[in-house]
Amino acid sequence: AANYRTAEAVATHIGLFDDVLSSTAKHNLFSASKRDALVQRFTTFDYAGDSISDLPVWQAARQKILVNPSHQARKVQPADLLIEDRRPLHQALPRMLRLHHWVKNLLVFSPLLLAHRLNEDSVLSQTILAFFAFSLVASAIYIINDLLDLSADQTHPRKQNRPFAAGDIQLIQGIRLFPMLLLGALLISSFLPPTFSAILLLYLLLTTLYSLWIRRLFVWDVLMLTGLYTLRIIAGGAATHTPISIWLLAFSILFFLTLALVKRCTELQELSLSDTINTSCRERPYQPKHYSAFFQTGITIALGSSFILIGYLLSDKVLKLYQQPLYLWGILPLILYWFWRIWNRVKKGILHDDPIVFAVSDLQTYCIGLIVCLLVHLAS
Repeated sequence: AANYRTAEAVATHIGLFDDVLSSTAKHNLFSASKRDALVQRFTTFDYAGDSISDLPVWQAARQKILVNPSHQARKVQPADLLIEDRRPLHQALPRMLRLHHWVKNLLVFSPLLLAHRLNEDSVLSQTILAFFAFSLVASAIYIINDLLDLSADQTHPRKQNRPFAAGDIQLIQGIRLFPMLLLGALLISSFLPPTFSAILLLYLLLTTLYSLWIRRLFVWDVLMLTGLYTLRIIAGGAATHTPISIWLLAFSILFFLTLALVKRCTELQELSLSDTINTSCRERPYQPKHYSAFFQTGITIALGSSFILIGYLLSDKVLKLYQQPLYLWGILPLILYWFWRIWNRVKKGILHDDPIVFAVSDLQTYCIGLIVCLLVHLAS
């Protein structure tokens, strides 16, 4: 049922077909109409399809070939030949939703953690709702990103394995799921304070602007990524009416700014190594020549975040919240080591382009996190 322009473009690109039958503005070759056109042209034919709408065509065909069929088509039409090369939906769907990126939304818990309110059940339940609301919105935006980047992803050596680019999930499935995710997020936010809902809508607006426009702006895209991370922390405070420490905001801004620069540096390394990626990412405002400046700036900002941590440890607030604050000083060398390790991996060119994904899969990061938790517990 494809339009003749699309059908002829595909036929020209592949170069295997002698003739093309396709829909026009006056005649839609769909279901029974497609069957009639094929019977009139060929009399006897084999047919490969995937949809329940192809049932009339299969009934008239000599060989019924089902290619990655829908559940309804598989149930109704027995196949003479079944071809399935897509990943199962239960494997492709989590990758489309980027469930592993939901870890970023754990930032909504940070205001409670620093305010020592995690033991309050009602407050904790509100934060859990905030986590899922942000996660659903994030997954919806990832769907839009993948749809917008489809052509580029299909020529990228790594991103071509994303569900849409690889054909594991149909585009229409993603389009249908997008509003469902947003509605789910809005429904969850209705149980939280209006301020949180406003921040969630702001996050949706900013991420949409980022996808459509800001990611093409030099440096502004890095600042936007930093702001989106920090907005999660602000939302966590709004969901529970927990005041957010100025020290937390200052540290988070510098911390996530250096991680955003890590991401850009790894992308620039890929650009310098592959002409294919350079072509597919031509809308990005960066060139490999920017790598050195970003690398040095990222390390400087990482050190700056460490000075913010020192300022917090010297503040009167620490003396009020912790009985043994000296234990907290053990966090400083751990943070510095983690920064050194991640930037060292950038320098060697062995880091995934998303440092958060790296952190989630890195054993040493987990060990550092456990030691930090132990030090905080001892300080309390």
